[in-house]
Amino acid sequence: MKKIISTDKAPQAIGPYSQGVLANGFMFISGQIPVDYATGKIAGIGIKDQTRQVLENIKAVLAAENLTLNAVVKTTVYLTDMTTFTDMNEIYQGYFKTEPPARATVQVSRLPKDVLIEIEAIAAQ
Repeated sequence: MKKIISTDKAPQAIGPYSQGVLANGFMFISGQIPVDYATGKIAGIGIKDQTRQVLENIKAVLAAENLTLNAVVKTTVYLTDMTTFTDMNEIYQGYFKTEPPARATVQVSRLPKDVLIEIEAIAAQ
């Protein structure tokens, strides 16, 4: 059985997908881009600001089910430029201070709205 997760504290889906899906004790969070839910605009022009906004969006989806970043067991980070890895990692590390989740980071040619980063996550209840 699955439960669709939706919150108005994160950007609304811009396609036929859910912000998150809860199934068998896991929450699968769709890829989040650095859109500020309040303004609908891209947050910042640099990778640090965009990474921060993406992680805040993930936190908001988690909070819809009373979960925190501590519940995240896996993330996939998509970057349009791997030379921004160090700066992204600096912000990312600040959100996952202890026992960080498993992670894959890959470079892609382009992301929606021409943002620099997208992160998807899996959390365990």
